Amino acid sequence: MTNSRGRAVIIEAALNGGTPKSRNPHVPRNVDEIVADALACIEAGAAIVHNHNDDPVIGRPVHATEPYLAAYERIRAAAPDAILYPTMGGGAPGVRMAERYAHVEKLTRAGHLRMGLVDPGSLNFGGIEPSGVPASTETVYLNTYADTRYMIDWCAAHGLGPSISIFEPGFLRLALGYHRAGALPAGALVKLYFSGGDPGFGLPPTVPSLDAYCGMLYGTGLPWSVAVLGGDVLGTIAAEAVRRGGHLRVGLEDYAGPRQPSNVELVREAVALVQALGGHAASIAEAAAILGLPAQRAV
Repeated sequence: MTNSRGRAVIIEAALNGGTPKSRNPHVPRNVDEIVADALACIEAGAAIVHNHNDDPVIGRPVHATEPYLAAYERIRAAAPDAILYPTMGGGAPGVRMAERYAHVEKLTRAGHLRMGLVDPGSLNFGGIEPSGVPASTETVYLNTYADTRYMIDWCAAHGLGPSISIFEPGFLRLALGYHRAGALPAGALVKLYFSGGDPGFGLPPTVPSLDAYCGMLYGTGLPWSVAVLGGDVLGTIAAEAVRRGGHLRVGLEDYAGPRQPSNVELVREAVALVQALGGHAASIAEAAAILGLPAQRAV
């Protein structure tokens, strides 16, 4: 266990995802709202900001670039060193990875990204039928080994630190294969996504689940963070993760609970938790140094 006393803890704000305003009226959906929320979260202590636009992740593999460009230009005008990264569309048969990653490439060439995204595996999605059994759906978030190689190679070639999404333990095994081979790009942050849903996917947000991932990461030296999709990371495993040397992701993309907080409120709560454990929220410069990210290009 790592002593959190005095340690800089990276806080990421995941602003929206697929969360609609009908679930939480505070969620930012348009460009103006995303810009305002991103800057407020950075001011509150977030070092990384992640957002979606209104292209669905599942069902539309190719995402528009323009809403990201419009938001990132304005965010970086106010916070030039901001660490920003988008989502991408889920794979489908016949859809090439170059199409799914096209907006990431355009944002990189525009100089707005220091962090890319790598999703090293595939995932079944589905809810619960009225009978209580898992739904009979055919929804798959598809990322082949070849897709993973494409994302890894792009990040390496363009100096992007990969945000590595770990939805299942097998995802981490694949990422660690690149790490052992010395092929994982610099600046990587391993994102351990626990599932708060039922039946959900991956591991539940419990200490034994965290034990399993920490066991897999042991000795690698890779920085890692925790999030709970469809749940509440701050009310479950956040404190234990910080005690063990982890970082935190909060935000309305992930949060599901009885409250309707704003993104800024969740960031402030994360900052308060870190401080209560003797640490402090990493600044953007500190986060970049912890991860080994390259310097940001000028606006």
